[in-house]
Amino acid sequence: MEYRKLGNTELKLSAIAYGAFAIGGNMWGGNDRKDSVEAVKASIDKGITTIDTAPFYGFGLSEEIIGEAIKGYDRNKIQLLTKFGLVWDGSNHGRGEHFFDAENNGKAVPIYRYSTKASIIKEVEDSLKRLGTDYIDLLQQHWPDPTTPMEETMEAVAQLIKDGKILAAGLSNAGVNLLENASKVCQPASNQVSFSMLNRAIQKELIPYSVENNIGIIAYSPMERGLLSGKYFNNEKLKANDHRNSYFSQFDLEAVKTFLENITPIAEAKNASMAQLVLRWTTLQEGITVVLAGARNAEQAVSNAAAMDFEISNEELAFINTALEKL
Repeated sequence: MEYRKLGNTELKLSAIAYGAFAIGGNMWGGNDRKDSVEAVKASIDKGITTIDTAPFYGFGLSEEIIGEAIKGYDRNKIQLLTKFGLVWDGSNHGRGEHFFDAENNGKAVPIYRYSTKASIIKEVEDSLKRLGTDYIDLLQQHWPDPTTPMEETMEAVAQLIKDGKILAAGLSNAGVNLLENASKVCQPASNQVSFSMLNRAIQKELIPYSVENNIGIIAYSPMERGLLSGKYFNNEKLKANDHRNSYFSQFDLEAVKTFLENITPIAEAKNASMAQLVLRWTTLQEGITVVLAGARNAEQAVSNAAAMDFEISNEELAFINTALEKL
């Protein structure tokens, strides 16, 4: 495993981090708690020491599972990343911006973007309890809240750093303007954004800005929620309540299938899976500090870690990038 310094902090994160959205269960067709715990443990054992979660993932369940899984490990050798700003428990009293309705046990739960100072402090205390720790390595705003000034949000985060509750502050899903506004109060160490072979929009403006200003990029959905693994072109079935049934429809699936077939020889030459090749490619892109990879069981976790066990030559990168341009 490779470990990389995050932005302007002293934090060193594993190049591949454990993404804990799916183990929350909601929107992913449920989960198996025992398998999820074993996935987190296997990740740590294989050098994936950075774990990224959020209160919204499973309405607290993802954080609880992580808290259970890390017991017995040296906390100082694990980096816990979580978020704030998506509220579902009514504590916002109808304030904030309605984002969407999420399914939970067959019921629609309204989710709000809400990042006031009081709400952030409450969320952090709740996360600390669920994670079973007394500090969070990186706290990130999950989605921008247009109803709360960024200055108020970052003042709260700066106070949490001063209090020792968090070590560093980050944003998620933020553009250059929000990064600039946040930096007036507390420079973000990172920005967690969607990036994949099929979604490279951040390379135009956001990555150059982030490199110039020493802001780390944490890439989520590098596998496009499993699509780039190729297994869904081989009769892999999704449960009816899995959000990927609609998510995958945004892509030209035939073109994606052809692309994966074209780069398969590179994976085969390295005795690597397609998922491993895709993850490794992502870690090598300019400005990308950390790549998130989910795993529902120990086998998947071990496979994700092994993506760092091989190199991709400049010639191979050029071949992959040329094939991408045809998509």
